[in-house]
Amino acid sequence: MYHLLLVIVLGYLVGSIPSSVWLGKLFKGTDLREHGSGNAGMTNAYRVLGWKIALGVGTMDFLKGFIASYFFSRLAMGLDGEAIVFFASWQEDYFLRVIAGLAAVFGHMFPLYASFRGGKGVMTACGMLYGVAIVSTIAVSISFITFILLVWSTRYVSLASVTASILYPTALLIMKYQLGLYVDGSLLVLASAVAIGIIVKHHANIKRLFTGKESQIDFKKKYNSVSSPEKDSTT
Repeated sequence: MYHLLLVIVLGYLVGSIPSSVWLGKLFKGTDLREHGSGNAGMTNAYRVLGWKIALGVGTMDFLKGFIASYFFSRLAMGLDGEAIVFFASWQEDYFLRVIAGLAAVFGHMFPLYASFRGGKGVMTACGMLYGVAIVSTIAVSISFITFILLVWSTRYVSLASVTASILYPTALLIMKYQLGLYVDGSLLVLASAVAIGIIVKHHANIKRLFTGKESQIDFKKKYNSVSSPEKDSTT
């Protein structure tokens, strides 16, 4: 069972890379956690440091999840010659990808290298889901397109994040039970875990959405590192 521990540790360590904190300090000399919402996510990076840094943050966060789920799980496959089967419908390959990916998302939310103060895991979860399986790629693509459309039309990143997280497991269920496609049981557990995790991390944003106090992204406004503290939806 030590290969299971290996993928968890590797996934967590790569997920812990604080992309926004490191890029902010490297290119702007700014600790992102001390400005804006104080969250080390892509949205706060956009608000405080600008779109170029935010793009780099989003890319790195996406790759953390993808590398963990796609590559680290392959390194660990069958190292001790024992198959990991918790339920009859769960395959070891899928299970290891799910575990490695979830470890990366957890690392992003609670990074070892940044005093356990991380982002909300949306982009890392997106990268992880692309690395799990073809059906997962289809489902997460639907969610990602929905996310982009909602951000563009409503300018609420939190609303887009929560909606996309719910749509992902919904799409998997439709593919499995309506379209007859193979969806491993571990993917359904993963989908539920990701959705619940993202919703929980956005609980404060959800409350502000209902009260009309949630901040919106202003694509025309130029943000900088001296922006006043505010609450926003972050990834």
